[in-house]
Amino acid sequence: MGKEDGAMECKTVAWVISVLVVQFIGHTNGDSQRVCIVGSGIGGSSAAHFLRKYSQETNESEMEISVFEKNPTVGGRMAMVELAGDKFEAGGSILHPKNLHTLQYTELLGLKRKTSSDDDSEFGIWDGEKFIFKTLPAGKSWIPAIITPFINNILIFWRYGISLLKMQDYVSNLLSRFLRYYEDSRPIFYTVDEMLKWADLHGYTRHTLQKELVAAGLSPRLISELVTILQFLKDFKLKTCRGGLWSNVIMRINYGQNVNISGLAGAVSLCGSGGGLWSVEGGNWQMAAGLIDRANVSLHLNEEVASISLKGKKYEVNSTDGQVYYCEVVVVATPLDEVKIDFIPPISIPERHVHHTYTTFVRGLLNPVYFGLSSTSSLPDLIGTLEVPDFPFSSISVLKDYSKDDKAYKIFSRKPMADDLLNKIFSDRKETIRIDWAAYPHYQAPETFAPFLLDGHQLYYINAFENAASTMETSSVSAENIARLILSRLPGGRLQISKSETSDSSNAKMHPEL
Repeated sequence: MGKEDGAMECKTVAWVISVLVVQFIGHTNGDSQRVCIVGSGIGGSSAAHFLRKYSQETNESEMEISVFEKNPTVGGRMAMVELAGDKFEAGGSILHPKNLHTLQYTELLGLKRKTSSDDDSEFGIWDGEKFIFKTLPAGKSWIPAIITPFINNILIFWRYGISLLKMQDYVSNLLSRFLRYYEDSRPIFYTVDEMLKWADLHGYTRHTLQKELVAAGLSPRLISELVTILQFLKDFKLKTCRGGLWSNVIMRINYGQNVNISGLAGAVSLCGSGGGLWSVEGGNWQMAAGLIDRANVSLHLNEEVASISLKGKKYEVNSTDGQVYYCEVVVVATPLDEVKIDFIPPISIPERHVHHTYTTFVRGLLNPVYFGLSSTSSLPDLIGTLEVPDFPFSSISVLKDYSKDDKAYKIFSRKPMADDLLNKIFSDRKETIRIDWAAYPHYQAPETFAPFLLDGHQLYYINAFENAASTMETSSVSAENIARLILSRLPGGRLQISKSETSDSSNAKMHPEL
């Protein structure tokens, strides 16, 4: 009887365990769907926002959203740096007035936007020996400040001529196509190629920016100096936003490439030559933080994902500290190029190289002798450079002017700035901060794209769109599409939009919330 009792007891324990397992599986596979998002930058936070928003609007079953971030703070490449007590944008710095998703984020979250304009800012192009072009600074010469912008516009138009108007048309045409992604009747896209072709943008990724601009009729001079002067123009008005437009100028120069960049990435950068550029007061990272908070997610900071394995109908997500999570859906919202995540089974994406942008912040004073000048008052607020091989930096901008002998500067370069070089460029350095950003893909036409859906199941990749263009808004647009794609593919999903559906943009409505 003892053996029979023991056998019966084992069977009872086994039955209890099986019941608990069934209950666990039933709970996780029932109405609740768990989505794991890897990365808390603008892409990951946007995905969480749109998943929560659309699932509630369509009365989808309860959705659990978990966000994993390897760093101690959210925001990804939207980061701040503190220099001598002041904070400045170190990553994504400015946004366009027609970036409708990010505009809507600020309104939703109650964030303040700043669009400063300083007509007294000066811009110059340095060829390594001398300034080949400089605008006039308002208030620093005998010319009345009120007419300085007008004179500068004449100087710029005299140098570049009607090509400026052709550039304006080129940018406007691109923007009108990109705006289709906000149309109410836009389809759900399964691939980046499909998404670009629908908006008639795919052709821009097949050729270099140089070829596109020659075809648009821009002059050789404007094209050769494009990486500097066109980033500064804003509807022919010399208005800047220190810490805003200046940062954008540097950021776009440091796509790290010249006019041989692929056409779409280059054309998107030129959109910053229009007016109304803005940033979030206190830092753009607040958009990511606010969206994550509002989406009611489970946030895992300081938790790096080591592997993602498909286990039946679920994914097993393992962190580097040994934690294990199970999810029905996984969204990768970080570039996979330099991230060590093991995928089981393996995934296949096109190989691409990442451009590293080296950002150096300096509190001190530039040395005018290095630039062939006699006084610091002769130095422009923004110094752009021509495309010269092995040039030590791409640009230097003044972030904040404390006094005539004390300023905060931001330098972008393609290589790290060594101390001996900085000692030549600066006559005084009180504080120096260096940042190495794995900033953007190295663009090269014709571009190839990773799929949005990495495995044919429920593993998605927001950063697949980065090979077309890399901005805060393009990441948001990609995340919004993937949120709709996820909800349309979940069992019983109510968000059913045919991927072959098209719309007439002339009669299309924009999203009410945008």
